[in-house]
Amino acid sequence: MKRRDFFKNGTLTALGISFLSPLASYSTPSLDTNFKNKKAKNIILLVSDGMSIGTLNMADLMLRRKMGFSSNWLNLYNENKVSRALMDTASASSIVTDSAAASSSWGGGHRVNNGSLNVGANGEHFMPLWQKFKKAGKKVGIVTTVPATHATSAGFCINSKSRNAQEKIAEMYLEQKIDVVMGSGNKYFSSQKRKDNKDMYTAYENTGYQISKNRNQLKNLSNNKPILGVFGENSLPYSVDRDNDSDLSTAYPTLAEMTQKAIDNLKNHSNGFTLMVEAGKVDWAAHGNDISALIYDQIAFDDAVKTAIDFAEKDENTLVIITTDHGNANPGVIYGKGANDNFDSIQTYKHSNEWILNGFTQDSTVSQVKERIAYANNFAVTDEEAKSIVSYYDGLNSENGLYNPRHLPFEVLGNVQKKHNSVGWISMHHSADYVELAMYGPGSESLKPFIKNTDLYYLMLQAAEVENSF
Repeated sequence: MKRRDFFKNGTLTALGISFLSPLASYSTPSLDTNFKNKKAKNIILLVSDGMSIGTLNMADLMLRRKMGFSSNWLNLYNENKVSRALMDTASASSIVTDSAAASSSWGGGHRVNNGSLNVGANGEHFMPLWQKFKKAGKKVGIVTTVPATHATSAGFCINSKSRNAQEKIAEMYLEQKIDVVMGSGNKYFSSQKRKDNKDMYTAYENTGYQISKNRNQLKNLSNNKPILGVFGENSLPYSVDRDNDSDLSTAYPTLAEMTQKAIDNLKNHSNGFTLMVEAGKVDWAAHGNDISALIYDQIAFDDAVKTAIDFAEKDENTLVIITTDHGNANPGVIYGKGANDNFDSIQTYKHSNEWILNGFTQDSTVSQVKERIAYANNFAVTDEEAKSIVSYYDGLNSENGLYNPRHLPFEVLGNVQKKHNSVGWISMHHSADYVELAMYGPGSESLKPFIKNTDLYYLMLQAAEVENSF
């Protein structure tokens, strides 16, 4: 049955105009019409978490100036292959969302308060989209560079009053039989790390899952059984660190490699699949004003975009959605005589600011600080700047906070780098910016130029011809 007949004659009509009102008929005139009225058997949603427009811009600039070609995302615009929109990212409690509420808007179709996962202010539970697709007979998966139990992934799969209940979320994924779970977060699965000492690896294995804890194991997994891939304690390494450390590159898969493995595992299912792919550490890098971590993780995300688009172009039944959940820190290249050369200097950075700052202690000398930064960033800091950085290490023992538990001087180092790379930041926090959204494949013709984040939930249901009545 064609999509237009489905909506004319099917039970979705009985749900009333409220279901379709966010998606009033709209067609992009220049979009290829091959997908019109065609059902999306598969959906791949790619999320660069915390990606301000400046992040997308700088990754594209880096690739064009260093490699001579545009990013895969921007090239989709250049070739006019996608529908494109701006999206309002607000939550129920604030015009500035967190990742839990942002993911819930897509995963549950409702705006909820920051910190909540598909649970309304009065305790209402909104069934997550991946559960609905499972009930419709599809396979479902999540892939991320941060803990698999983190907010963005969880928002598609489970209900929780708090995003912080990550040990419980690891159990809920198993209860929901999420077919592919890949990310980091060993401390939420290991009996030696969990507060309740439950061995979630054994629990998953006993239910038929294959377990992977490194890159080589992932490559050798069968495509005939569900996957739990957990790489590292709290996150995968930043791409810039991984690319400059042979041990890390051997141990950890890239986001594109995880994406390809997930697609290979899910693609032969007769009823199709839905997959969420997240570059979670783009957000973490923005929180840390960490420019090389930010740009190279965005480029790694762009490689995953190519993986998804390559599959979709061959498959012709797959809707690919590319977006972000909110802005963060709003970085950008600042005007000045040396802007070109300064920005190009980032090409020589060998490591993230996280790598740099974790190499210091309160006993580090000025010369040691200068030497480590010179090695990592290829420029010299002054004695005063080195002293300022090391002064923050007195008493850095308490661990609290999500993105910078040791309270390392990320902002200080970012401001030092600004003089050399011409990149400025407005903050270290999320922003209320409208964000980019691009869609390729069946269902993309329904995208309007400006939408709310909750509209994306209905758009995915509509594209896959799955009812909202589960």
